[in-house]
Amino acid sequence: AMSESSDEEEWPVSSEWLEHVLSEYHGSASTVEDFRLAQKESALSDILSVVVRYRPSPDEDVLTRALVLKLLPRDPFSRFFVTEAQFDLREIKFYTKVAPDLHDFQKEYLPEGEEPIVLPIPKCYHARYSGADESPMESVLVLENLKFCGFDVMEFARGLSLDQAKSALAAVAKLHALSLVMKVKEGTPLDKKYPFLFQTARATDSYQQLVERGLPQLAQFLETRPGHTAVMEALATLKNDTKELISSLLAPHEPVALITHTDFWCNNLLFKDDNSCRILDWQMVTYSRPTNDVALLIVSSVPTELRRRHSETLLDHYWEHFTAYTKKLTVDVEADLGYTKQNLSDDYRRSQLLALLLCIGSVDVALGDPVTEQRLLDLLQDLHDDGILSKDIL
Repeated sequence: AMSESSDEEEWPVSSEWLEHVLSEYHGSASTVEDFRLAQKESALSDILSVVVRYRPSPDEDVLTRALVLKLLPRDPFSRFFVTEAQFDLREIKFYTKVAPDLHDFQKEYLPEGEEPIVLPIPKCYHARYSGADESPMESVLVLENLKFCGFDVMEFARGLSLDQAKSALAAVAKLHALSLVMKVKEGTPLDKKYPFLFQTARATDSYQQLVERGLPQLAQFLETRPGHTAVMEALATLKNDTKELISSLLAPHEPVALITHTDFWCNNLLFKDDNSCRILDWQMVTYSRPTNDVALLIVSSVPTELRRRHSETLLDHYWEHFTAYTKKLTVDVEADLGYTKQNLSDDYRRSQLLALLLCIGSVDVALGDPVTEQRLLDLLQDLHDDGILSKDIL
């Protein structure tokens, strides 16, 4: 719930500031009639919601727009954590550089009259970044607030429906396909083109810290649950190898090294009643392999019964969309790159271990609710039975 904020002086939001942002966005002199502010904090940014009524240009009618402002956390510890790992910079670069590039490069390869593939993300109205060595340090991102046009987050405890999971995978397949085709056509590795992407070594360090914090919490939880000795032993064996596992599973893997979201779980997704999906929170965007996103979604956000019955269905659905999008831009993943559905299945198998390690890194999200605790136990048991809780999987 958003609280009405009384300390507006602390925030960079005024009519003048909004007029500047909107004028720049529309390319004309916008005038703000009025605006309302509400505030909400999350770990990686302070988030403001603004509803603004304004005229895009002097002779146009008044529009109402709902915006989200993402700012650096005011809490000093969170602020250091964010700026140190460059989460804010990475997300700003995604919206201002990667997304426009992925949209624009398609023109050359689309058949006459075909519409471009549109990334399923909110519109970006404004972004401003000045690094830690500049003063004042600034990091501001202004996005459309999709909650005002019928989108909503699904509860983690309930998990996604089959249709929502399919829709989410088809949505992320657009990012994967576009970044893969751009890499193939331009012949440039994307981590060279976009040095701000979360590099394997850096990302590994961040995730390893989380896993080291999460593993003891998980072990403590498992001790209170009878019948999980085998799982506990398997995890204990993995303990010394988690850094190496994370590093080798995160590393980009040709021929399908491409841009991944890397934090692809239901809390970063919005759905409408018709199950259409939008993807948020691009702070962890990485040069990696596509099955990491697919596995994290299925492992973290799909309830046990659906996951057991439909993982194959979901992989097929993802593959169908991924390959159709690349073909639309004249790249055939199988014929041109020699990467098959079987390769995808093999990579998915390995990616499930990375997904589990990332879940362990945020295990507190699952603990404390009997529903999500049971989902976690089911997952651990299934992955153990499948032989995935082992470094031999590499």
